[in-house]
Amino acid sequence: MSVGTEIAYGDSLVPDVYWEQYLNHNWDRKIVTEETDKFPQLVLQSETEQRPHKVSFFVDKAKASQVIEVLEKRLVERGLDIKIIYSGGIALDVLPRGAGKGQALTYLIEKFDGKVPVNTLVCGDSGNDAELFSVSGVFGVMVRNAQEELLQWHASNAKNNQKILHASERCAAGIIQAIGHFGLGPCISLRDELDSPEYSTQCLNPGFEVVNLYLACEKWQRGEVEKSEEFVQNLKSKFHPSGVFVHASGVEKSLNECLDELEKSYGHMQGCRFRVWVDRVSSAQIGSDTWLVKFDKWELSGKECRCYLTTVLLNLKPEGFTWMHVHQTWMNGSTLETETVWLF
Repeated sequence: MSVGTEIAYGDSLVPDVYWEQYLNHNWDRKIVTEETDKFPQLVLQSETEQRPHKVSFFVDKAKASQVIEVLEKRLVERGLDIKIIYSGGIALDVLPRGAGKGQALTYLIEKFDGKVPVNTLVCGDSGNDAELFSVSGVFGVMVRNAQEELLQWHASNAKNNQKILHASERCAAGIIQAIGHFGLGPCISLRDELDSPEYSTQCLNPGFEVVNLYLACEKWQRGEVEKSEEFVQNLKSKFHPSGVFVHASGVEKSLNECLDELEKSYGHMQGCRFRVWVDRVSSAQIGSDTWLVKFDKWELSGKECRCYLTTVLLNLKPEGFTWMHVHQTWMNGSTLETETVWLF
């Protein structure tokens, strides 16, 4: 994070203190601010952009080169070992010499036994991403909407590198394109992949089990599948007869009741801006045939977006998973007056 000046791990964002200690070498933030205060051309960015090892400014593109040259000289004269990164035609960051996205990635590779990365893809759209593409052994993608300074760097430094792709797609679509181009993994979402959105009973991965079921429910409500008894029975076969659903409002229903409501809702979101998706899926096997799956379940309906922290208890049988219990709580302060609008 923060142009490679911070590394953190896990959902709790535990900082890498060894990386921080490394960056402290010949770095003094107070001296940086003292010297940068002497340049009226530099406009300090918001407080949220200022970090212990990153001091960030805006500067006009026409003035940037001269400011960088003089500022770097003055900071070196005061005993600092720094680098200045200019990107986006306006953003200027002062960092320790050892910082940067490329150095942070190299540090991680060395930390994890120094193994050459096999399936590492770096992605960028601006000048401060250039260092990433210089890390040995990685694949890289510059998205279609990449800024001019990154394209110029590529033309001058890595034009013949076959491991770097200039995508024809923008933003995240460019990253997905690169995953397919380099053969790094699936390059199409499950939603797009399911031309025939029949619910699979062969899935033995608890994460995919959750994703596939919610996609099936979304397509049913959008009227994108044929209205058939077979489709409904296929869904019902996945739920235990005594399975329970606890809605975020506190209302408790049987899973079969929820499926009855879903059956009546066929096509009621047809032509509407309606999507269902899950995020941050994690699963743990808590018994020989029992799995606990946790995830954020999102629903978009019109302009309303709701998120539930959802926990599902699954039982694995030879024919696939059986849903035993579903429990939801509101996320992000979300609330809803009627619990029947948002299905499990």
